[in-house]
Formats: sequence, C-alpha cells, structure tokens
Amino acid sequence: MLRYLNEADFRRGIRAETTKIEAYHGFLDWVSFGGPRLRTGDPVEQEKRIKYQDLVANAVMLSNVVDLTEALNGIAADGYEVRPEQVRRLSPYMTEHIRRFGQYVLDMETTPEPLKPERITLSG
Repeated sequence: MLRYLNEADFRRGIRAETTKIEAYHGFLDWVSFGGPRLRTGDPVEQEKRIKYQDLVANAVMLSNVVDLTEALNGIAADGYEVRPEQVRRLSPYMTEHIRRFGQYVLDMETTPEPLKPERITLSG
C-alpha cells in the first residue's frame, strides 16, 4: 500500500492494467446476448455460460485483430507511417462494426481461407 501511495509510476501501471480488465469485462457484457446475469443457480450451467461467453468473445477478438492487422498492413503498403504509439491505442474489444442481433447465414460447406498474418513494420 505504501508503494502504491509513494510511486506514481506504480499507480499508473496498476491503473493501466485495471482499465484493460474493465474494458474486457465491458466487452464480455456486450457479447453476452442475455446480458451479464447468470440465470440459474446450477454451477454446471453457470460454468458452461462463462466458458461459452469467453469462446465467443475470443472469436470476436481474433476477427478484430485480423481486421486491424490487414488495415494496418494496407496503410503501410500505401506508404503511410504506422507508429508504435498509434498501434498501442488500438483494442481488440471493438464492437461498433458488429451486428449483434443481425441475421447470419452460416456456410458449413465452404472451408475458409487460412489466416495469413503478416508482421507489420512500425516506424519510429
């Protein structure tokens, strides 16, 4: 506690990590179609809901990271500078582009192309 009170850098680090955790929890609440409440007292059902919620959240975050990587690579390919401080401000918790309650058609016959992540070269 004394370290927290005496060291500003230590406080900033704790605040930064706490903010990330709060952002993730807000993202999980958004992903939860039934809201953030557990609807049953059955511990097995509660555990399943939490695991399924994490699975969906991780799938959305993976998709967001792939989209961000492609966008950053496109920006760099167009000759624009992509700096580390700009990339640090990005988050996989974006939701504005997702139609959570939209109509989705799943094509279970077609195999999607494999992900081909490319390393982006940051300036600076």
